[in-house]
Amino acid sequence: MLEIRHLHMLATLSRHGSLATTADELNLTASAISHQLKELESYYDITLVNRKTRPVTFTPAGKLLLQLANHTLPQVARTTSDLRRLAHGQSGQLRLASECHSCFDWLMPILNIYRHEYSDVELDFATGFEPEPHQMLIDGDIDLLITTSNLPIDGITYQSLFTYESRLILSPAHQLASQERIQPANLTDETLIVYPVEQERLDIMAKFLTPAGITPKQLRTTELTAMLIQLVASERGVAALPDWVAAEYEKKGWIVSRPLGTGVYCQLYAAVRTNSLDMAYMKGFLALLDDIIKP
Repeated sequence: MLEIRHLHMLATLSRHGSLATTADELNLTASAISHQLKELESYYDITLVNRKTRPVTFTPAGKLLLQLANHTLPQVARTTSDLRRLAHGQSGQLRLASECHSCFDWLMPILNIYRHEYSDVELDFATGFEPEPHQMLIDGDIDLLITTSNLPIDGITYQSLFTYESRLILSPAHQLASQERIQPANLTDETLIVYPVEQERLDIMAKFLTPAGITPKQLRTTELTAMLIQLVASERGVAALPDWVAAEYEKKGWIVSRPLGTGVYCQLYAAVRTNSLDMAYMKGFLALLDDIIKP
């Protein structure tokens, strides 16, 4: 029966043309190499090499097996290497999701570095708009979640990233732009533009409006930060965004931002399954996150 060791032997014999030299490279005896050849020839009832020539030459049948060896052995080597990397946590798939829908502004540079340092890891992304992202993490549908909710769940470990301020953004022409600070009652008659997630996952609702018993006149949803900015700039409503995002568009003159009351501050975390912390590629990503400097 044809085995990988036979293909290795044939490929080595082709390079050296000598049973003795082939045996030396494979740490075998010349008689062991001769036995492997006879084993194959007996199994297929065909001659594979011309032993009397110097160097040894291959018959048409031998050349056919040599062609198989040259095609198969590199694939075997690559797969073996991949398996070893997987076994040591150096290769695999890292699926990310973020409840902070504007976080990719600071996350993209980290992802670019990570792709270079862990080229064997396949990066994938979930939308982050799913209703139960923590459950997705537990179920293995994602591997890392950027979140403001460090829920005490068995099997999940949180790495603290940084604190940010959630600020109200509005058109420079909006009547509330003249106020230094926004109070909950100011938003009673406003259209609040938000991402399409549950209200309890929205900073402005959970930490500002709901505790004050205030509900805005209307909620309008959009999945894209760029669209949210455009809607606010064209006076279709107001919104709340992290301070670094607000500052970027405020510099362009498209919007202005104001603090919510005395300030709404949120802590950002990276959540991962505890049993994945020993994986080399997970350690690498968390180490990059640990180097974050708030934009």
